[in-house]
Amino acid sequence: MAAEFSFDGAAARHVEQVYLTPDIIQQRRATRVLLRLKPGESILDIGCGPGFLLNEMAEEIGPSGLLRGIDVSADMIALASGRCAEKTTIELQVADALKLPFVDETFDVAVSTQVYEYVADIATALREAWRVLRPGGRMLVLATDWESSVWNNSDEARMARVLEAWRDHGAHSRLPRALPKRLRDAGFRLDRIEVIPIINTEYDQNTYSHSMISTLAKFGVGRQNFSVAELQAWADDLKEFGERGDYFFSVNRYAFLANK
Repeated sequence: MAAEFSFDGAAARHVEQVYLTPDIIQQRRATRVLLRLKPGESILDIGCGPGFLLNEMAEEIGPSGLLRGIDVSADMIALASGRCAEKTTIELQVADALKLPFVDETFDVAVSTQVYEYVADIATALREAWRVLRPGGRMLVLATDWESSVWNNSDEARMARVLEAWRDHGAHSRLPRALPKRLRDAGFRLDRIEVIPIINTEYDQNTYSHSMISTLAKFGVGRQNFSVAELQAWADDLKEFGERGDYFFSVNRYAFLANK
């Protein structure tokens, strides 16, 4: 699934920590509200990551439900397996969004959060999701438009270069703009789009944006002519804004709810 950014053991553990922040906890809550899960439903989580959403959905559908989680990263599946070990309704396996290991019309619900931006062949991935859904089944896709990012900083030109470098981390850094047509082309009926913003006004380790500073700085080395020193200066600048109480970050994520 990944284009440039690979989810090895260290990256998987970093993602796990990010998913523990209040920002992403609230994102999962908003996702479940949109899904309106019912007891006994069958659910596929495409790109389940460390398993937080799977674990929470299992509570909602109860013991008569069925959950399957797939991820291309064996390290992610290992984390999810540990987190979901007590949930007998959950089964996990390493698999690719481009070739889902399930027969046609298996699931009532499919969900994919922050995954398809790493999948180059979106058309095939969405057709696969459509294939494994039952008639009337629903699909929720959550994706980020990274060009909606706003960071209060002292060097806008450098900030623009950081975000331009980050565009290479996946196949589709502006995926939400294309998803309405992509979903319809795959056979879905698009019913609803919701914006789920992440906004941080403090430089706090327990926030999404703080966790992303080091990720963008590490990824950017060698891209857009960035040196380690220049990216460290960018990170230090954000820290200084935080120390004087002038920190601000926001980014928009978009939830697309569609039906088969």
